[in-house]
Amino acid sequence: MTFVQLIDCRTSRFDEMDRLMDTWVEQTKGKRTATHAVVGKDRSDTSHFVEIVEFPSYEEAMRNSGLPETERIFQGMVALCDEMPTFTDLDVVRDEQLNPATSREFFERAGRSETDAVFERFSDDYLEHDPANPGDVGLQRSREVYAGWVQAFDLAFRVDDQIAQDDRVCTRWTVAGRHKGDFLGIPATGQNVTMSGTTWHRFRDGMICEGWWQYDRAGLMEQLGVLGE
Repeated sequence: MTFVQLIDCRTSRFDEMDRLMDTWVEQTKGKRTATHAVVGKDRSDTSHFVEIVEFPSYEEAMRNSGLPETERIFQGMVALCDEMPTFTDLDVVRDEQLNPATSREFFERAGRSETDAVFERFSDDYLEHDPANPGDVGLQRSREVYAGWVQAFDLAFRVDDQIAQDDRVCTRWTVAGRHKGDFLGIPATGQNVTMSGTTWHRFRDGMICEGWWQYDRAGLMEQLGVLGE
C-alpha cells in the first residue's frame, strides 16, 4: 500500500532548506526509497511550508528514515525551522489519477464500443501524430483510420503499463485480433495476430487533445505473411 508522509514546517530560511533537500537527493542516490516529493507554500502565510513525500509502502519509508543521510538532513531542517516540524503519516486508501483513467477507458472501449463512445473524451481540435499517416491528422481522420482498423480486425486491447507526467499520459499496450477484412490491400486471412505499441495522450480540461502513436506494424505485416521471416 502506498504511503505518504506530510511534513509541516515554518521557516523564514526556505532557500537554505531547499538547498538542504538538494543535498539529500544527491547523497541518497541509489539508496532512497522515496518516489515522489512535492513542496507547497501557504498562500496566506509565506513562512508556512508543507512537503509531501510518497513511498511505495510504510516499510520502505522506514528504510528511508533509517538512512544516515536522512537523519543528518532532518537535523539540519530542524535547525532551519522556526519551530519543530510536525509529521503526519498516511496510508493511501484511494489514488484516482483521472487522466490515466481516461486513456485506459479509450483502450478498453476500442474494438468493443461504437466509434462515438470510443472518441467521447477527445477534443474537437484533437491532433494525431502517427508515422503510418502521411502527416498529422485531426479528429475526423483519426475516427476514419480507427474505423478502418475495426473493419479489418477484431480488436481487443490490453493495457500493460501507464505513466503520467504533467498533462500527458503514456500507455504501453498490446492488441490482439483476427484478420477479418481488407487491410492495406491484404484480403482477410483469418489469421490471429498481436501487436504491441505505446501511445502518448496530451490532455486539456480533461479531454484528450493530442496523441502520439508508435507500434510494431512491421511485425503485424509479418504475421499476415507479407514480410519474410
